[in-house]
Amino acid sequence: MPVPARVLTIAGSDSGGGAGIQADLKTFLAHGVHGMSAITAVTVQNSIGVQGFYELEPRAVFEQIESVATDIGVDAAKTGMLASAPIIEAVADACERFSLPSLVVDPVAASKHGDPLLHPDTVDVLKARLLPLATVVTPNLGEVRLLTGVEVSDRAGMESAARAVHALGPAWVLVKGGHLHGDEAADLLWDGRQAIWLEAPRLATPNTHGTGCTLASAIAANLASGMDVPTATRAAKQYLNGALAGSFPLGKGVGPTDHAWRFRAAGLLRPGGPSHPAPHTWPYGQGPYEG
Repeated sequence: MPVPARVLTIAGSDSGGGAGIQADLKTFLAHGVHGMSAITAVTVQNSIGVQGFYELEPRAVFEQIESVATDIGVDAAKTGMLASAPIIEAVADACERFSLPSLVVDPVAASKHGDPLLHPDTVDVLKARLLPLATVVTPNLGEVRLLTGVEVSDRAGMESAARAVHALGPAWVLVKGGHLHGDEAADLLWDGRQAIWLEAPRLATPNTHGTGCTLASAIAANLASGMDVPTATRAAKQYLNGALAGSFPLGKGVGPTDHAWRFRAAGLLRPGGPSHPAPHTWPYGQGPYEG
């Protein structure tokens, strides 16, 4: 049997299953890669919000990465919720020690509901230690402001933001513009030389829990499979398009995206549960997107 590409997520656990480690592993499965995990924190979370989180010891985070990297191997890695400066230091140390390739950094600062997932004193450590190691960093507009102080209100502002984040050291920056207004949801991919705009029709759905985790994980999976950064990012956005088009309500708040949308479209899954009808599915690469 051929061995699938190996992708490691370094992130927090979401008890509601919509974001974090859970969303990452679902995304990896949907891309046919072998998913592995190093858990940084356990969140108390549901569709309404984050009620609390418990950090792991930094050494435990380092040792999870060490265990995987020195035995199974890693073809790409992705970071999400890192919670504290000592955890970021441990992750950066492990990335350097074990030469983790194709690192995608999702600089998660808050949940979809606005609940903080990063201590305020960690931003400088994130910028100094982890961003210079990143192949791609994927900030939304709020995270851009946190990292650089740049306020973005239009596409010109996204270009300024991309330059500012790129100056912090990553090879590529993907500035996600889903929070801007307009009929199109546009993201900007920048490597210091070329600006690549990725656009898709905007979908007005309230069920967007885990979109940032999903996009970053899909990029990592595609990089592990041998794609270059522009191709990996474009394909990741196409995957998220379909997952958002198939998003569904759960609980009393923000529902998740549908990581199984390709399987549903292919008729490989049951149409739906007794109380949750099957979501609408779109052909591959044609679903609308909200970043």
